[in-house]
Amino acid sequence: MLRKLLIALAILAAILVWIWDEVRTRWSTELDIPADGFVLTIDHGDSLRTVVDALAQAGVVPHPDLMVLYGRWTGVDQQIKRGEYRLSPGLNAKTLLAVLQKGDVIRYQVTLPEGISVQAALDILSQQSQLDSTIEGVTDRRILQLIRPHKNPEGLFFPDSYQYVRGDTDWSILQRAYSTMRDVLDDEWEAREEALPYATPYEALIMASIIERETGLPEERGQIAGVFVRRLQRGMLLQTDPTVIYGLGPAFDGNLKRRHLSEEDNAYNTYRRAGLPPTPIALPGRGAIHAALHPEPGTALYFVARGDGGHVFSDTLSQHNEAVREYQLKRRKDYTSSPRVRQ
Repeated sequence: MLRKLLIALAILAAILVWIWDEVRTRWSTELDIPADGFVLTIDHGDSLRTVVDALAQAGVVPHPDLMVLYGRWTGVDQQIKRGEYRLSPGLNAKTLLAVLQKGDVIRYQVTLPEGISVQAALDILSQQSQLDSTIEGVTDRRILQLIRPHKNPEGLFFPDSYQYVRGDTDWSILQRAYSTMRDVLDDEWEAREEALPYATPYEALIMASIIERETGLPEERGQIAGVFVRRLQRGMLLQTDPTVIYGLGPAFDGNLKRRHLSEEDNAYNTYRRAGLPPTPIALPGRGAIHAALHPEPGTALYFVARGDGGHVFSDTLSQHNEAVREYQLKRRKDYTSSPRVRQ
């Protein structure tokens, strides 16, 4: 009897050793992941079983039950993070679960260029297929609530590159852009030059947006700011085309005409209305904000585009008119008012 018992125990031990060896082999075997990787998406509410079954159906995981059993035993099944993962060859069942637990998901990036309108920024966000689109235009209730006491969202969002993961929303990006603009504007306002013609940081933001639209050359921003600041201080009209164009809105066909400059009902017509326009006209970057608050000293009161992206600055109206005749009335074939394409 004892001998039979010992034989049975020996057989059982051998079976257990075989099972353990088999489990260990299956657990450590590399998953069948393609050489160029495999993209796995985990949505809200997906369980470990759902994820593992999807991987099994794709031929990546050969033993799904083992992964689910281990995940439930260790509690990992309650810790997997949603998102989009790019799985690389070399992972096994254990390391895959570690990746899902860590939440090392694919990160995307969207860039909102300096000088674009807030509508253009929303258009860019809407084109990101990995972002969930939730914003209903510039008059979205959440936007209007976010920017209070301002009523126009133009200029209030910082142009920059923002990272996100699949499943994030356009609204989350916009909130970050708004928060960043507030921080940047506050920092620059605290370090501003003295005796500037702005009563509030918002007025400085308006000026920065004009500077952003007037030049794409970083080295010119301070000069442009200097001209506009001196004009404000002397009670001169700003007379800047970008504000007029902004006020025309969709009616602008790319050709600014003399009659546009004489329209009285355009609130952004700085050829007719004194001071700053009522709101920013674009999303200014830190460089333009800094220039608005640190204008370069000088005597120039005028400037005109040369046609190569830069400008000619003049002290007097006669000098300016001569520059206009030279660079505007005799335009070169490759004339461009800015080295950057703006939306």
